Amino acid sequence: MIGYTTVGTRDLAKAREFYNAVLAPLGATLLYENEREIYWGRDPSGTKFAVVVPFDGKPATAANGSMTAIRAETRAEVAAVHEVALRLGAKDEGAVGPRGEGPFYGGYFRDLDGHKICVFIT
Repeated sequence: MIGYTTVGTRDLAKAREFYNAVLAPLGATLLYENEREIYWGRDPSGTKFAVVVPFDGKPATAANGSMTAIRAETRAEVAAVHEVALRLGAKDEGAVGPRGEGPFYGGYFRDLDGHKICVFIT
């Protein structure tokens, strides 16, 4: 149902470097970029994740209560993404592991701009 999601950034170059590394364990590659936005995904016609410089020219801020969840294929991918994110300066928002009694398994972090990201499998 969702085609793409975007989060704002105050530094597009740093966000590019961060997400190139963080999304690599998932097999995502940079699909498109220009001076305002960068999109990653596994397939150009599939779901995408992007960082953007806000169109209104105001500073990017993290929304309280908002979170982007990125699906992984394996628990190893979940762990790899979480580890890379923390190594590159992300803040831990929840260690990798199971949540609840169902099949959900995930890890949470805040990116360099403070956006809450979850990488997970079910």
